[in-house]
Amino acid sequence: MIDHDTWPLWEKRFADFLQQDAAVADAAHDPEHIRRVVQNAKALAQSEGGALAVIIPAAWLHDCVHVPKDSPQRSLASQLAAQTAVAFLRTIDYPAQYLPDVAHAIAAHSFSANIPPRTLAAQIVQDADRLDALGAIGIARCLMLGGEMGKPLYHPAEPLPQTRSPDDGHYTIDHFYCKLFKLADKMNTRSARQEALRRAAFMRRYLAQLEQEVGPVSVNAPATEI
Repeated sequence: MIDHDTWPLWEKRFADFLQQDAAVADAAHDPEHIRRVVQNAKALAQSEGGALAVIIPAAWLHDCVHVPKDSPQRSLASQLAAQTAVAFLRTIDYPAQYLPDVAHAIAAHSFSANIPPRTLAAQIVQDADRLDALGAIGIARCLMLGGEMGKPLYHPAEPLPQTRSPDDGHYTIDHFYCKLFKLADKMNTRSARQEALRRAAFMRRYLAQLEQEVGPVSVNAPATEI
């Protein structure tokens, strides 16, 4: 067991390890993403239970290996991160009995890895990471990443995919439909599912406003001074 009073020291070690590598995989996976996932994981653990000795290091270290979103090696990123995290945890004498479950939680967190989380701790870490793809922060991350990859914001003729199939390989907003709106149904825990639905509803309001702002304008409409 890890004494509750020692958590600040352990977490500082985790954070210091991450700071040794200043590089980030992309704009959506910066140090603040890590801190939000840790915060989400702690909140979910408080509601759902789960082993903090597994959840906290896994949340901190889940992205300790950087692989860009458009890399062919992307699906291996979480497994590489699991290996790197366990190697680091051994160097700081983190209790060995937790290492297999920490490795599994990190490996299973990734959407692209498609590894089912078999423990509550792994489910919570996966949910915590996926929550950060939703809501106001999820919108911001999606738009930053789309801009970084040089994708236009939306399809010029049909901004929201209604009669066409969504294509997030070409249009940033289409990622909402290809992946993000599917996350709520993929949450493992009740608490995460409720929060995911709340955040997704906000995203739909954003899209409604976006559609209103970029909708067709009549060429005969009189000009209005601003």
